[in-house]
Amino acid sequence: MDVFMAVVVAAAAARLQGLGGLEPQRLYNGVARPVMIGVPTPSGTGEMTLALMDFKGNPLAPPAAVRPGLVDVAALVPEIWRIPRACFLQLLVADRPAGSALVLQPMRSRLVPIAEEAVNPSGMRYTKIVGWKSEFAQETEPIPPPEPDDGKHAEEVDGQPQVSPPTGDVAMQRRLLSGLRIYPERDVVLHTSKGDIRLAMRPDHAPNTVWNFLNLGQGGFYRDVIFHRVVPFTRAGDPFVIQAGDPTGTGTGGPGFWLPIEPSRLPHDFGVISMARDMPPDSAGSQFFICLSRRGTARLDGHYCAFGYAVEGAEVIRAIAAVELTAVASQRPAHPPVIEAVQLVAAPPRTPGQGRPDRPVAEAINPAETQPQRVPR
Repeated sequence: MDVFMAVVVAAAAARLQGLGGLEPQRLYNGVARPVMIGVPTPSGTGEMTLALMDFKGNPLAPPAAVRPGLVDVAALVPEIWRIPRACFLQLLVADRPAGSALVLQPMRSRLVPIAEEAVNPSGMRYTKIVGWKSEFAQETEPIPPPEPDDGKHAEEVDGQPQVSPPTGDVAMQRRLLSGLRIYPERDVVLHTSKGDIRLAMRPDHAPNTVWNFLNLGQGGFYRDVIFHRVVPFTRAGDPFVIQAGDPTGTGTGGPGFWLPIEPSRLPHDFGVISMARDMPPDSAGSQFFICLSRRGTARLDGHYCAFGYAVEGAEVIRAIAAVELTAVASQRPAHPPVIEAVQLVAAPPRTPGQGRPDRPVAEAINPAETQPQRVPR
């Protein structure tokens, strides 16, 4: 049985067994209408509650008691209509998380990038995003580029940790809300010829980019697709990126459509996945890259759309980055690593105050490993 068939069998088994979490009755839910969610019968005993939280586990509403069966979350947790960005609804049984959380993504009107041409340190021209504006013509006041979310915006009030709204949330809430996209949280596993890379998605930073990636992955788009571009070092000697997602393997192919860029605040760091694009900001589609170091890719912040990060597979990322190239300047692997299959798997349950139980692979790197090795000129 090849890797692809093994993934198909595993996915079918997961569907038959059930994941034991909340089940949305509809993917799309109109604004200010009932939002029906199926609550499973718990395997244990204890009070069942729904916890609405952000990615880091900070509560966004008081816990709501619930019973098995169909419930209207909009009536139990009306705060869902005021969330500025994608958040998570977790089922708790006796205060313990049960099953994967649901992603609640507000469907809001778009922010359009304001771009200008610039030159990168390698002397190549690229499109620099200098701000954002509403898609509605009557709203022309530009919004500055979002600052990277470095996790340092927490403060304490009366001895309790508080989280101030990230930059851009006020502007986010001004955008027209049409409803909510709701689906179970899933991780993405890239089964490559060098090993597996497990990716956690960040719909709170780039919801439509995440949704596009999930759909392409689930639909088999990335099966037998190579890593066609490997840049182990920049000219300054800093680890840069590995790139894949083109079914033609040429570096110019895609899914047949362009994906509007989103103002992601996720910093480009080791293991972070981001969308590759051409000069126009909205020219991404299916090609993506995985970062090899913060030092090498920090300049991409705000100009490319980062949408997730690796939680497993750091050694696989390094192995792909270390493959032999036909020539250093070509950035073309002599024997390209292959994405043999992509699998969507249940994300781990979220705990209030903690969020996910795992962390980005970048946080597990030994400080000595973050110092890039200089390549000879």
